[in-house]
Amino acid sequence: MSKLKQFLLDAETKAFDQGHRATIKFNIGKYNAAVARGLTQYTDHELARERGSYIKTNTINNLDKYLMEFEANFTARGGKVIWARDAQEALREIGEIMRRKRARSVVKSKSMITEEIHLNDFLEKNGIEVVETDLGEYIVQLAGQRPYHIVTPAMHMSKKDIAELFVNKLGIPQTDNAEELVGVARRLLRDKYTAAEVGITGANFLIADVGGIAVTENEGNARLSTTFPKTHIAVVGIEKIIPSIMDLDLFWPLLSTSGTGQNVTIYNTILTGPRQPKEHDGPEEMYVILLDNGRTDLLALPEKREALNCIRCGACLNVCPVYKNIGGHTYESTYSGPIGSVITPHYSGMAENKHLSFASSLCGACTSVCPVKINIHNLLLLNRKQSVDEGLADKQEKTAFNLWLKAMKSRRLMNLAPAGIKNFVLKQVMKDTWSKRREPVKVAPKSFHQLWKERNSK
Repeated sequence: MSKLKQFLLDAETKAFDQGHRATIKFNIGKYNAAVARGLTQYTDHELARERGSYIKTNTINNLDKYLMEFEANFTARGGKVIWARDAQEALREIGEIMRRKRARSVVKSKSMITEEIHLNDFLEKNGIEVVETDLGEYIVQLAGQRPYHIVTPAMHMSKKDIAELFVNKLGIPQTDNAEELVGVARRLLRDKYTAAEVGITGANFLIADVGGIAVTENEGNARLSTTFPKTHIAVVGIEKIIPSIMDLDLFWPLLSTSGTGQNVTIYNTILTGPRQPKEHDGPEEMYVILLDNGRTDLLALPEKREALNCIRCGACLNVCPVYKNIGGHTYESTYSGPIGSVITPHYSGMAENKHLSFASSLCGACTSVCPVKINIHNLLLLNRKQSVDEGLADKQEKTAFNLWLKAMKSRRLMNLAPAGIKNFVLKQVMKDTWSKRREPVKVAPKSFHQLWKERNSK
């Protein structure tokens, strides 16, 4: 089955799943209330968004300069930088590190980019145990699912769902107490940190002037994943770069307020390399894998490169009416929602993923909440245009528009068939699309041309 057909099937199923909609409505409702409180810390939130947009745009336009500055400063403190053109190169390099370290187990903190390269599957196929240490990621890993949301991977699951999962997978007694469920996960994960040879994280930001990565979290699991194992690998998209450590006073609050409604996230850590001679903790070796994987292709498109400004806060998902109805898994992509629909066709192929850019109402809500003011709904339109320019439109769609174009250019063709025949044709053509959930489209009994002639003949 094609991705488009699967998408349409899954979207229809989820849209009419009342239980799913109730869970998402509840969880996003809590998010909306938290964001409203979080925004009160700003005297001028719009100015903060403008500043964030300016800094990110300037950085992306000078990406090569800042990446080289990061590499020079990071390697000066003993860190190692690996440049990966695609997922295969990144996985190959990670595999080499694992073999050198004879690693049998890995602890991971939440990272969407490792989902992008399918790192867990790769490591497991090579006989390496991978444990997600973020609670939400741990839950979806137990359930055998992909993350549902960029920020909150288990948003689609209720407390009851999680309790049943823990009972079935971990063999604990039945409970609906959230603190007990968290305690179970904490106890199981503690020993994993000390046993793992390698810790793997992503990064929210690459900081050029200090040669460091900034990691934002709420649970402390990323700190444990980078402290206990002797080797730390950070997989980071090249677009995550910011010029200075001083920029974090803007981006950390923007990220936390838009992402979770907090004034600032609980744990914010800057890592600038492996443990230094006079330091008592931290990894003996630290690698940063700088991943391209389609990002420079997007960078080469001036009209669209602002998509690389994204700081992965997830705000556009939470406000999107389409996402709230069809859910994150329906997109069948690493990055779901509006921003995922913009970047996925460029990262994973326009031909297979162009339909995502059409799965939007173009209401502009995503653009209105983006903390770095990405014009998301316009980028969706540009993706649609690109797919047509590349000849990727469906044959049925091309035929329909060609017939419509010829008819609209010819009054004789427009008047050729009576209203009854036109309605029959429209009903047949749109029975599996528009008319499936709506009243069929009907033309007027008399055309404007007929009405005009009758009026002038009197």
